[in-house]
Amino acid sequence: MNKSGLFKYFRDALKRRRVGELLVAKGLITPQDLRNALRTHQETRAPLGQIFVEQAAISKTQLRLILLKQTALHTCMALLLCMASLSGGAKKSRADMIKDVPAQISLVSASSEFKRVASYPAFYGTQEKRSSNLSAFTKWTSMFDRFDQQLKQSASSRIVREWQENLRGIEGQSLKAMADRVNDLVNEKRYIVDSKNWGQSDYWATPVEFLQRGGDCEDFAIMKYAALRSLGVPEERLRVAIVQDTQKNIPHAVLVVYTEAGAYLLDNQIKRLISAEKGSRYRPIYSINRQAWWLHSAPTKTIIASAE
Repeated sequence: MNKSGLFKYFRDALKRRRVGELLVAKGLITPQDLRNALRTHQETRAPLGQIFVEQAAISKTQLRLILLKQTALHTCMALLLCMASLSGGAKKSRADMIKDVPAQISLVSASSEFKRVASYPAFYGTQEKRSSNLSAFTKWTSMFDRFDQQLKQSASSRIVREWQENLRGIEGQSLKAMADRVNDLVNEKRYIVDSKNWGQSDYWATPVEFLQRGGDCEDFAIMKYAALRSLGVPEERLRVAIVQDTQKNIPHAVLVVYTEAGAYLLDNQIKRLISAEKGSRYRPIYSINRQAWWLHSAPTKTIIASAE
């Protein structure tokens, strides 16, 4: 199996390795037990694993073993990403090879009003390892290729123009204010899982496809990224981040925005902007934009942001 195949294997395995689904598969709980626990989770927001233990469905030891397996999968995927970054060779896909498609739908002439950020807050205090080799991220790079082709089609251009009308009047505000408004607008769109929407488990939709059909968490994050880019926000202020939702024990995607007031997450699960500098719900795995990707590891001391 090649590296892209291994990457897909671990990514798909992570999607399948939800605590409830694992327990059902092992025969430790019934599907009805899982549905009851999910209802309790919606009411109390308690982690599913904690609910199963409190209901005596599983022991603390069984829960610990399942969580260890999840951690091992995340570690394997992180190692694979590092290997791909270090050995791209002739097939290397670098940031300067990815066309700046969002710039084609910009509502402003330039992003010069934004000062260059001298340092960035650590995402949830994690350590970050940066690489400009994007060869492992074919879902991300191919999304830009499709987006570029779609903008040449009259039907897609009409969809984009209609969306731009929704954004007019937002440009020129503070970055935090623009991010807040974009988060509200995009979160009004339809949520639908990829298996139902596209017939596959992990499809990264273009903004045009999202506006037509809705999407799941990474599609919401990509749409917010494209919207803020069209409002003149520079690339280095934005990252799509893949995280582990520790409450639901599933992978999730959000957009990180680095504003003058700090770093914030734009999340389709949460209506308001939340801090990207401190919190316990999400565990960052990696983040990405057109310039690079960042591997996140164990928390360290938070770096204070400053601007020149």
